[in-house]
Amino acid sequence: MKAHFTIAMQPLFVLMWSSAFIAGIVGVGAAPPMLVLLARYAIAGALLLLYAYAVGARWPRGNELRHVVIAGLLMQIVQYGAFYTAMSQDVSAAIIALVQGLNPVVIALFAGFLGETVTARQWAGFGIGGLGVALAVAGQASFSATGLLLCVIGLLGLSIGTVYQKRYVPQVDSRASTAVHTVASAPIAAVLVISTGQFQIWDLPRFAASMTWMVLVTSMGAFLLLNAMLRRWDATRVGRLFFATPAVTALLAWLVIDQPLRPLTIAGLGVGLIGLVLASHSRIIAERAESQSRRGLVSPGFARSRGR
Repeated sequence: MKAHFTIAMQPLFVLMWSSAFIAGIVGVGAAPPMLVLLARYAIAGALLLLYAYAVGARWPRGNELRHVVIAGLLMQIVQYGAFYTAMSQDVSAAIIALVQGLNPVVIALFAGFLGETVTARQWAGFGIGGLGVALAVAGQASFSATGLLLCVIGLLGLSIGTVYQKRYVPQVDSRASTAVHTVASAPIAAVLVISTGQFQIWDLPRFAASMTWMVLVTSMGAFLLLNAMLRRWDATRVGRLFFATPAVTALLAWLVIDQPLRPLTIAGLGVGLIGLVLASHSRIIAERAESQSRRGLVSPGFARSRGR
């Protein structure tokens, strides 16, 4: 049962993560972006604390706690603060997901800092994936420079937060870290709401529906999976999943909120998928070869060469 769940983690995470963009578009259409952020973290934080205590999660302390908080603020406040603001400026879910699709490339730039290696084939895959993102963004009808800059800031928040957590607290209990990330972000979101002075909810039913999905599926489900995967696998393996989210997000946006799929966008999504497959395939070969090497089936030199 555990093996089956491990296999299902990756597609389930991609679907959950992609749906968050759709819920975000709905949410910022019903309330100001910082108020959406505050409501999400206040509700999810309380639920995640209860969950972590109920399952007996090991809580980080001292320097470990400080590192978890920093990673959480990067992955939550910086990422979603920027993305939600971009959404409120009419940047489409597809564009935001496509820019975020560069996450594996940014993580790969920090691979040496994590003590990980990136093969030539992986770099080729990352490059092709990045080209696909560029094509798909170019295929959108229009977007503002400010909106695109906000997307880049959100991308850096996610990527740097992922690398930071993997570097300083790789083995922290994922249930506790997810709770800490959310709880630590709530007061910062409250300050942002007060500073903007935007408290009005324009469409309560849409706001409630969006918030329910964000809390249960994104803040709890997706981030619990993300932190669990970061404990099991290296950051580049987890990061490459983000190449798949643009295509899934674009399809969901088309089906759920009627955002158009243009030919160049579809072409870019296809190129990005090729990059994902190439990066993933080379990594799988290397991991299998290393596993065989440890069992004495192939020589260590052969195992290393298969990962190039």
